[in-house]
Amino acid sequence: MQIYLDYSATTPPRAEVIAVMQSAMIEGWGNPSSLHRWGAQAATVLETARMQVAELIGAPSDGVVFTASGTEANNLAIMGVAQQYRQPRHMIISAVEHSAIANPIALLEQWGWHITRLPVDRYGQVNPAELAASLRQDTVLVSVIYGQSEVGTLQPISELAAVIQAAGGLATPLFHTDAVQVAGRLPLNVRDLGVDLLSISSHKLYGPQGAGALYVKPGAELMPLLNGGGQENNLRSGTQAVPVIAGFGAAADLAIQELHQENQRLLRLRERLIEQLQSHPELVLTGHPQQRLPHHVSFYLPNADGQEVTGKTLVRQLNLAGIGISAGSACHSGQLTPSPILKAMGFSDGAAKTGIRLTLGHQTTDADVDWAAMVLKQIVNRVMASQPVTAGIK
Repeated sequence: MQIYLDYSATTPPRAEVIAVMQSAMIEGWGNPSSLHRWGAQAATVLETARMQVAELIGAPSDGVVFTASGTEANNLAIMGVAQQYRQPRHMIISAVEHSAIANPIALLEQWGWHITRLPVDRYGQVNPAELAASLRQDTVLVSVIYGQSEVGTLQPISELAAVIQAAGGLATPLFHTDAVQVAGRLPLNVRDLGVDLLSISSHKLYGPQGAGALYVKPGAELMPLLNGGGQENNLRSGTQAVPVIAGFGAAADLAIQELHQENQRLLRLRERLIEQLQSHPELVLTGHPQQRLPHHVSFYLPNADGQEVTGKTLVRQLNLAGIGISAGSACHSGQLTPSPILKAMGFSDGAAKTGIRLTLGHQTTDADVDWAAMVLKQIVNRVMASQPVTAGIK
């Protein structure tokens, strides 16, 4: 029995998406910047996808800039703002950002930029009052992840946007959110959220890998990371990968059609899995118990020492049983260092090595959830029985 429970890492492209991509490769292979009919055919495919993605996030279509990934969209938001200034200014992020935000921010810090990392509570949430206290006259950007990929916690994005807008006497910074894990799983509307910039990714919502998008609010100024032909409103030069973007658009369209029904199904499966795993004394839920991504379940082992038994131990054992999960964030899954996300939430080094993530998707069934829960509990029993007797002693 093979069960895939790593949908936050990537999702399998839907059959409808693959069909659209095949059609685009056959009929829309022209350069969309060319003026002849082959170019016009490709441009039609491209702009159709742009409208589909824009509808998914409640944005005007001219606000959607296609990139090659969510990572690139995040980097364009961060560095696109920073490159406008000759002298370093101030940016604010949360302490639980994905590396696609945390790493470019760390680079800016090396270049002399002033960075505030907002602390989070034990559930991984930012306090809006902390943001209000951190805003400065020279703050040019605030970036807070919407749905945390490792522990599933949702941030109060609209409340944070209100704080920024209400900052009397201060220059209003741009507000960006990484919504890669949210798109296709929860309703998204950039106007309701109050954001200026928002990143999403195709392969997280059953589209192909190799496509992402950054929403840029009209009037928000960015400098491009790539210069050349001036595609994507001069923000992302380079001939667009039309078939891949067409697949992105098709995936966005499917997500719109199925959002409510799939959201409710995932919530039910999520609660079913949490209930079964919480019954095991060695597994403790991480992230917010209610305000979390609808498909996301994450736990840690409080009594493991983080050396003999880590999250990777469980990943490997479950893989042998035909079940795919992640140890914390997929982008850190090759490292043995403590999870920076769990550390920011107050976990010890040892505990921060034991986090696991199970994420549900379109193909997940009740039977998958029940079987995975049973197998995981058996594996936990086995690996914990092999632990040194001093494990968990402070």
